[in-house]
Amino acid sequence: MDAGRPLTRKEIRAREKAITAESGDAVPEQAYESGEEVHVGVGAEQRAGSSAAASGSASPRTAAIATTPAAEVPDAQPLPAAEVPDAPPVPPTIHDPAEHADAGAAADAAYMDAEAHGVQTEDAPHFAEFAHGHHEDIHHEDVHHYDVHHDAVAHEAYEGHAHYEQQAVGHQLLAGAESAATVARPSKKVRRRRRLVALLLTLALFVTATVVGAQFLKPLLGNDKPADYPGPGTGQVKVSVVPGEGPVSVAAKLEDAKVVANSETFIAALTASGGTLNPGEYEFKQEMKNSDAVSVLLNEGQAKVMYFALSAGLRIDESLQAISEGSGLSLAQLKALSDSPKQFGLTSKAKNLEGFLAPGEYRFPLGSTAREILTKLVKSTQDELKAQGVSDPAKQYDVVTVASIVQAEGGQAEYKDVAGAIYNRLKPTNTETNGLIQSDATVTYGLGKKTFHIDEAEKADKSNPYNTYAIKGLPAGPIGSPGKTAIDAAAKPNNNDYLYWVTINLDTKETKFSKTLAEHNGYVEQYNAWCEANPGRCV
Repeated sequence: MDAGRPLTRKEIRAREKAITAESGDAVPEQAYESGEEVHVGVGAEQRAGSSAAASGSASPRTAAIATTPAAEVPDAQPLPAAEVPDAPPVPPTIHDPAEHADAGAAADAAYMDAEAHGVQTEDAPHFAEFAHGHHEDIHHEDVHHYDVHHDAVAHEAYEGHAHYEQQAVGHQLLAGAESAATVARPSKKVRRRRRLVALLLTLALFVTATVVGAQFLKPLLGNDKPADYPGPGTGQVKVSVVPGEGPVSVAAKLEDAKVVANSETFIAALTASGGTLNPGEYEFKQEMKNSDAVSVLLNEGQAKVMYFALSAGLRIDESLQAISEGSGLSLAQLKALSDSPKQFGLTSKAKNLEGFLAPGEYRFPLGSTAREILTKLVKSTQDELKAQGVSDPAKQYDVVTVASIVQAEGGQAEYKDVAGAIYNRLKPTNTETNGLIQSDATVTYGLGKKTFHIDEAEKADKSNPYNTYAIKGLPAGPIGSPGKTAIDAAAKPNNNDYLYWVTINLDTKETKFSKTLAEHNGYVEQYNAWCEANPGRCV
């Protein structure tokens, strides 16, 4: 081993730091800045370490110790600064393992390797001590083994130093040191910007998905209907507006008939017009503009007409009043015509047109006369009777009379059974009721009032020609205007054995039928119970 080989500047500094780390003394700053170059051997380094430990301090100018024995060299002399060579651009490598057999040489080599990898030299004392410990582990191995593993040992020392540096950074962070090496964290402004961008992207995706989904579902939900047709339309469609029907129902009818494209936009157009619906039958074209369909309903651009509506069950005076109000014709004129029924083809038994003024919606051209109007209404009833096989005027009068009682006494579902029970009561062989119909509705008609209750004196009054409790057979005539369903029931009743009937619920028109008076009285109690549960209804 060449103990007298000149040491480089970095080797000297590394050895000084290693010696200082062993002795516990701090290395003066001047030692790191010195340009001196001293030839030091391994043995001299050990003696210098012992001397430094004994004195407890190091001379500011003592950077190294000569290779001669300590007794011969009392004080180390610094070399001239000019003689200190510059540090080589690349740290020297190890050429001969024998030159690094001692602890100092191993530390030097490890230090140089560490510097080649960029390790900070400020931590050299700790690193040298670390590398020195690794050298002691292999110090007693043969030279050949050391040569093979030298690079590995140096690299391990470097990794240890790197680990130390990482720990040191952690301690500096805990201590709040500004010089600690930290990973830059984005500022709050940047983080807020990133969150805002993420939020906007999420919102954009949601809106896009909603729009796409709506477009996909629109045909399935029926929301892809056009707002309006271009018009003017083709063909001919008839749509009826019944009494009390509202715009929503009428608009649905028009859309179903393809008169208008969209019921909602049609309702908006009708509402904007400020017009009101009138019952009747209207003629439209298919695929009309909303505005044109509204004009048809409101009779805009067309000649004004006489309009009125008659409900089923109206009495003659109520029907004549409605006709007068709708047509503008004199009520007296209408009544005079009604009191002469023969001119309209009725039997001589008829006193007026009661029962023959067919219910419905009517429009007559302006200028129509009272006779023309009444003739049309009577003819509608006569045509329905003829359609049911009843053509004789006398027979027609009786059927209309029965139909008017059926209209007043029962619900539509039971019309044919009520008519059958009435005819059963009129049979000469019937000993249960002895030919008495016993209808409250006929009695109250003769009394000129509308009620569901009559007393015993009223039932016994034979002066009332409509009192079917006191007078056998049919009343003097119809008690109102029956509708088509009631006329059909009276013309063709159900064949049954019923003699009694009573409507036990005035809301649903549920009617109970029986063959005996005892059974009938039980149903009457049900009717009375309903009346008690619904005060004011059974009057």
